[in-house]
Amino acid sequence: MPKAYLGVDVGSVSCNVIAIDDNDNLIAKTYIRTHGQPIEAIKKGLAEIEDKLSSMEVAGAGTTGSGRNLAGVLVGADVVKNEITAHAVAAAKQVPGVQTVLEIGGQDSKIIILREGVVTDFAMNTVCAAGTGSFLDQQCGRLGIKIEDFGDLALQSNTDVNIAGRCTVFAESDMIHKQQTGAKREDIIRGLCEALVRNYLNNVAKGKDIQEPIVFQGGVAANKGIKSEFEKALDKKITIPDNFDVMGAIGAALLAKEAEPAPTKFKGFAIKDTDFKTTAFQCMDCANKCEVVEFRENGQVIARWGDRCNKWSEDLDKDPEEKISTK
Repeated sequence: MPKAYLGVDVGSVSCNVIAIDDNDNLIAKTYIRTHGQPIEAIKKGLAEIEDKLSSMEVAGAGTTGSGRNLAGVLVGADVVKNEITAHAVAAAKQVPGVQTVLEIGGQDSKIIILREGVVTDFAMNTVCAAGTGSFLDQQCGRLGIKIEDFGDLALQSNTDVNIAGRCTVFAESDMIHKQQTGAKREDIIRGLCEALVRNYLNNVAKGKDIQEPIVFQGGVAANKGIKSEFEKALDKKITIPDNFDVMGAIGAALLAKEAEPAPTKFKGFAIKDTDFKTTAFQCMDCANKCEVVEFRENGQVIARWGDRCNKWSEDLDKDPEEKISTK
């Protein structure tokens, strides 16, 4: 039976679930909005790709993203890796020799520097949403356009309009001001693209040695206007790989395949019908007062995390009820 390897990337905005075959070809993928419910998003993602893998054996599973630990316990992951590693692995696979990865997702952005296939430097911005997918979605709604048309409209502009892009609040205020002074919509959109690229390069990429080949991935890579402004600002060619929107999940799947688990820890697609719940409690045993997350499968505790001393995560039979406050 042919083998498949799963990759699950759970972020603050979306959940990507993909599968690759033994030759690293993408054979299934799905994008699910989390809407603050990552467990349901993961289960829905698995349900959507299950039919495509009915004639294959899932030989490994990997998770990444800000929700990688939760996803790892839920699906039974063989590999749980951070976003930097997953994105770097996927980029290196699709664009051999890549030296710089620009990644902009729904709520954060990052830059990864590779030399000879090894990550030598990186930076992330999780504080400000300026330039991320959620911010662009919001502005499209305010301007009355589809996000799919954003990039094309930016490329239609022939006039420079300066937009303050350092902060989402300033950017939106500046856009409204430019509208009130009669600036064309396509010029405002191009100005916003330029501002967001400037913000990224002055903050996330500040001090980084950006060398070609340069790969641009993450959901915002679909925006032709942002890509164009990156190329102008850097005076370098930008490559957007196939499946740029699920590169983190692809990286997780590649890492799971590389690990060669025998057998895999993957719990199977039946988990989509399993009852999973998370609760949290505060440990009062010391001054740290750690908030410990407790993960239950069909009522049974199967994982805990968040405790600095590991007293709760290493002893799942330990009963917190008598000594802590529950939430």
